[in-house]
Amino acid sequence: MTDRVLELLRTRPDLAELAAFPFNFDVCRAEHLEQVHLASGASLEPIAGDDMGGTYFLSGGTAVLHASDDGYASLVADNVSEALEITIRLPWWCETITADMDEESLRAAIRAADGQAREDFAADLDARRAALIHGLGLPDRPLVELFAMSESATRRTEPDHVLLNSQDLLAYQLEKPFRQPLRDIALGPGREALERMRHGDLGAQAEAAGDPVLRAGMLRAVQFDRRDGDLPHLRFLLEHENAAPTERYEERRLAATLVASHGQDRDVPLLRSATSGQVTGSAGAVEWARAEQARRYGQDLATEGEFTWIELAHRQGRVENTRVALIRMLDDTGPDPDRLRELSRALEHIGDYPQAARAQYFLLSLQDTAWDRASEAYVLARLERRKGDLAAAGRALERARAAVGADGTAPDATVRQWHRRGLGRMITEQHLELTLAAVDAGDTELARTTMKHGRRLLDTIGKNSAKALARLSTRAKWAVAGLPTPRT
Repeated sequence: MTDRVLELLRTRPDLAELAAFPFNFDVCRAEHLEQVHLASGASLEPIAGDDMGGTYFLSGGTAVLHASDDGYASLVADNVSEALEITIRLPWWCETITADMDEESLRAAIRAADGQAREDFAADLDARRAALIHGLGLPDRPLVELFAMSESATRRTEPDHVLLNSQDLLAYQLEKPFRQPLRDIALGPGREALERMRHGDLGAQAEAAGDPVLRAGMLRAVQFDRRDGDLPHLRFLLEHENAAPTERYEERRLAATLVASHGQDRDVPLLRSATSGQVTGSAGAVEWARAEQARRYGQDLATEGEFTWIELAHRQGRVENTRVALIRMLDDTGPDPDRLRELSRALEHIGDYPQAARAQYFLLSLQDTAWDRASEAYVLARLERRKGDLAAAGRALERARAAVGADGTAPDATVRQWHRRGLGRMITEQHLELTLAAVDAGDTELARTTMKHGRRLLDTIGKNSAKALARLSTRAKWAVAGLPTPRT
């Protein structure tokens, strides 16, 4: 359904002209300079432009997002009506307003800015503003409320309204004061439940007992906020982690470290069980806890690795928060193979194959040995296939074959036994998977070419590896056999 105010601007040239000048919301310039899309995959529609090359979009159907020509994008309002209110009454030429101003201070700042605007470019500013507000039927809210709405919208840009360049997948920037760190988002539920437990709320205990993800957040919260009187709560958390050995090892280890640091004799049996016998006495418990804290469970929140919060947020079901954090981390990552590998795997884990492939492509370019090039190339092929770019997957497999010499070139010394090891099986598996994907996509040439290489690889790799791939290879062979005979 079309927004009422947007429909008015599109059907009333007089109102559209007033919005375009001097308020820089021009519905006749609804084109962005580059192809873009939302990281969340939600709908995106350009609805207006400004004279600096920026664009206003409908984001997710109703909200209004503004993207500047210099790579910044932020949410303006929840709908077009509110966006126009903000644009008209808190105009772009007034750059001195701040969140700590009261109503009178805001009015004074805007009066001063309006006075300069009348002298510089819009002598009839007051008449234009009044006509546009009346014509669009906009309310007369207090400026303090309007400014708070604007600030609130900007803070809600992440995670659902993050804009990406569609070609290189880089994210548009958002000013840091409006970005909430993922660690605060991920720690929120655990901190809240921990405080309730500290105040004797039995409901918090019951929730923690039945929710391993909540317990993980509570343990991380107390790791960085340790208080006198926490030991009974830590015992409770460790007992439940220890009673669920198939759950997360990391949380059990952290809970044991926190309990052991108190060095109480009564905790030794529980600690012995939780640490598989590493802790056998109270004195040893304190020493063991100190070593664990120095190695992995420190108390400085600022030094905790970002992937701690990535993992916790994803377990909490915060997929979009996780996606945005990973994309921004990738955008800021230089030629760091270990970090790129971790980012690639994390992005693949949440199902963002395009971004995972971007990380993997950079990672592949940094490999020095033929073995490493082959190892990362087959992963890139898997990611390209999963994102739907079968031709790119084929090119990645070509690089893998070249790295191990499967294309007839002399292999590097590091890969002379590639066919007898897991690398051979994995490269072959990706050829078979790509063959099936190409058949399903109707790309007969790619299917046949890839299967030809796959057959050669099946004859090259070890017998056990070929046997393990027998079912997949049979499916691929039959799929290719069923393709139409090529015309001569």
